Parts: sequence; C-alpha cells; structure tokens
Amino acid sequence: MSAAASRASAIAPADARETEVRAAWLYFMEGHTQAQIARRLGVTRLRINRMLADAQKSGLVDISINTELASCVELEQALCRDFGLAAAVIVPTPDDDEHVPAAVGRAAASFVARHLEGNRVRGLGIGWGVTLREMIRHIRHGRYPDLTVCSMMGGVSTRLEFNTFDVSAELARRLRSQCRYLVAPVYASSPRSRDVIMAQPVFRDALARIAACDLAVLSVGDVTRRSMLVRYALPDDVTQAELRAAGAVCDINGQLVDAKGRVIDHPLNRRAIALPLRDLHRISTVVLAAGGRRKLRAIAAALCSGFGSVLVSDETTARAAAALARGDKDIQ
Repeated sequence: MSAAASRASAIAPADARETEVRAAWLYFMEGHTQAQIARRLGVTRLRINRMLADAQKSGLVDISINTELASCVELEQALCRDFGLAAAVIVPTPDDDEHVPAAVGRAAASFVARHLEGNRVRGLGIGWGVTLREMIRHIRHGRYPDLTVCSMMGGVSTRLEFNTFDVSAELARRLRSQCRYLVAPVYASSPRSRDVIMAQPVFRDALARIAACDLAVLSVGDVTRRSMLVRYALPDDVTQAELRAAGAVCDINGQLVDAKGRVIDHPLNRRAIALPLRDLHRISTVVLAAGGRRKLRAIAAALCSGFGSVLVSDETTARAAAALARGDKDIQ
C-alpha cells in the first residue's frame, strides 16, 4: 500500500464525512477534476473516485448537496475568492457559543493533520489560546521525527494549559516531533529592552528558525476583558482601555491591529517578543483559527490584514466577519 493510500485509509469517520462533502462540492458544483480534488484534499485519486460514487449512491448528491455542511463549503469558496485565502475551513456554529472553541479547534486539527500528511513540513510554528488547546486535544497522533514545533511568541509566567510553552510541548508530544521554545515573556518592559533581548544570538537564531517554518497556526484574539491577552499577558503599565483607544480590535501573535487590519502605532507592539507580523508573509501557510460572536470584530480585522492564508472558523461568525470586512468599515 502506498503512503498516500495508507493515509487515506486512516482518515477518521468524521473527517472522512467532511472530506466526502468537500469532494462532492468541488466536483459537482465547481467542476474540478478528480485529480485536482485529490491534490487539494491530500488523498488519492482512487479515494476521491470512491467518495463521489458513494455520494451519489447515498443521496448526498442530488442536484444539490444535502447536508448542513453545504453552506459552509460555499462560504469557504467565497472567503478564498474575496480575501485571497489559499483555503478556508468553516464548520457549523454550535447552539452554545461556549462550544465554539472545541468545534473550531477540531476543524483546525483536521486541517493540520491533512497538511502534515500531504506536505513536507520541517517547521511548525504554534501560538497560544483556548482554540489551539482544543486543536491539540483533537489532533491525530503521528510520528514526524524531522518536524520541529516552535513557539511563535514568548509565554506567561502563570501555569496555564493554553500557555505557549504547554501548547507547543503537547503538540510536539502528540506528533512525536522535536520542540523549541521561545523562552521569554510575551512582552519586554520597553521597546528598548525588547531590542536588547532580541539582539542576543540565542534569540536571533530562534526568530530565524520561526521565520523559516513552513506552517504556522495562530489564534485570533479580541481586546475585550475576556480575552487571554488582556487577562493574562498585558503588562501592568498597559490597560485594555488604552489599547482600544489606540484602535486595537485584534491580537495576532501578541501584536495588535485595528479594524482595517493595520498594525496599531502603540509601544506594546514594539515590546512583543514574537515574530513580527510583517514576517508572517515568509511562511507559506499561516492558519488563523478562531470563532464565536465575541471575536467577530477581531476576525473581520484579521481578514482585512492579509496576515493569514487559511481561516478556520464557525459559519455564523465567519459569514458576519466577512460581510463586515468586505464593507471596509470600522466596527463601533
């Protein structure tokens, strides 16, 4: 059995169902060839052929695609078209908003697993947060001895299971890969202190290693009182009100952007011990994973920013965020 066939046979039932729906949409609704779909979804052409045949036999395909995922797949295509994304993964929104991180995390886990199986990835950068914690809980165990999981930013001193150190260590354990930390706080005491820290050879090397990653998975944070950044990472001399007054609505990798996706002019951004947002463009695949009503403004800003190439979110939030971003207007 070939490696690709072996990976295809190992797809979990829930993932297989989603893959079948996406294959059916791309083939019957968008006219892609089976070979194109196989490359896009990271499975064999034979597997796609069987999925399409099963889709017709089961009644999944009957002029339209009879599943709640159809509207999600349609939205994925619109997001890619309107915001220049390489891919989008949209899942149905749970009735309870508290369940959104688990749903989005599970979808991100499926995407990352497929990406690792179908591409040669040597470096995987990882951020922090509840959604990424859920992603790691749901990711399929693997064995990637040549892969290095890297923290994309410094961490907080409090012991939290969604801290950067714990997130990267657990992901590396599940993928049986190497792990490298960025052993520093999220923020230095001043921009000058940050520059002194980052000038050290060990940190210069760490930043170069992060920038050389093939894949990065980051959360999108908001700037409300419930956000992880505000609750656990803000220095004592910076307030939430101050950041919002400066226009901040979104946190990506510890750095803040406004409603139009522009990095705000605030000293805190120059204190972040993390890969600068401008350098995310050096990473071929940057996944931004977030969902829920509270993050609508932040996700709209992230779409406008262009820092991510893949969005993973829930349908209700992604649809509203896309409409807002397309309108190119601030959210009050």
